[in-house]
Amino acid sequence: MLYLWNTSAEKARFVERKLVDHKKNCTLPSLGRKWVRSCAMKSVTESYKKKVFPRGPDKGALESFFARKLIEFNQPSFITADPISVPHQFKLKQDIEIAAFFAAIFSWGNRKTIISKSKELMLLMSNSPFDFIINHQESDLKPLMNFRHRTFNSEDLFYFIEFLRLHYTGTGTEILNGIRGFEKSNTTLETAFTIGLSPNDPDIHKGLSNFYRYFFSIPDAPHRTRKHISTPEKKSACKRLNMFLRWMVRSDQNGVDFGFWKTISPSQLLCPLDVHVARVARHFGLLKRPGTDWLAAAELTENLRRFDPADPVKYDFVLFGLGAEERF
Repeated sequence: MLYLWNTSAEKARFVERKLVDHKKNCTLPSLGRKWVRSCAMKSVTESYKKKVFPRGPDKGALESFFARKLIEFNQPSFITADPISVPHQFKLKQDIEIAAFFAAIFSWGNRKTIISKSKELMLLMSNSPFDFIINHQESDLKPLMNFRHRTFNSEDLFYFIEFLRLHYTGTGTEILNGIRGFEKSNTTLETAFTIGLSPNDPDIHKGLSNFYRYFFSIPDAPHRTRKHISTPEKKSACKRLNMFLRWMVRSDQNGVDFGFWKTISPSQLLCPLDVHVARVARHFGLLKRPGTDWLAAAELTENLRRFDPADPVKYDFVLFGLGAEERF
């Protein structure tokens, strides 16, 4: 038997009824109804999880539930409390790309802090990140010397700025010579993620692997900065880069994701995977692999393709929303 709730309140009422039905086998604390609702909001008890999801949910029922939740979470109201709110402040395509790239790279930890630090950096760039990147002088970097977000410091920031300057001005390093798919004239950051990528490739693996090599192709790239850019070749799930690509590539009428990159297909994207999304995915039987590596992200995305092969990562809204907003 499969039960799926439209709201947390419905889930709370369901668990409360079940506990009342089985009161002979349950001893409720004196807090009574308040305690029951508190427990229900966190999770269904383990005994009822086994009854509700004995062998993974039915595909049809789960697809219908995800469709309802997608409508709920994939809305402009989602933007305000999410790091994607940072690039939504801008109109120029290159400003959006740069703001989104930094916001995605900073996306670990508390979302309020991520947004705050991203906005702080944009302010240090006079809220014109593209102009700052390509036209700054050495003296313009001095106000950035004290910038820090968790383990990301000014040394990392200055390398990121130099990479972006070289990319946008078309003066990238010699490592790109002979790599199919690269163009020297870069009006967009998209070309950095499509080096060697073919429309026939099943996913973005090759694009992200080549991006990593391209990003660190500048001589004397600081070793410490490598931890901030992931690659599938090191078995990383590349959560932050996959989230950035979702923002740039997929689009719909709801206007949360930007969708102005057209070389990469939404069908090639992988679902951004962290421990919270993985927890919800396992709850619904969409992920069996332990850990949160590249193969786990690929497995989850492959299962999401059963619902929509052309745009599987739209269900990131659902998995993230259930985990972060409803504490599923």
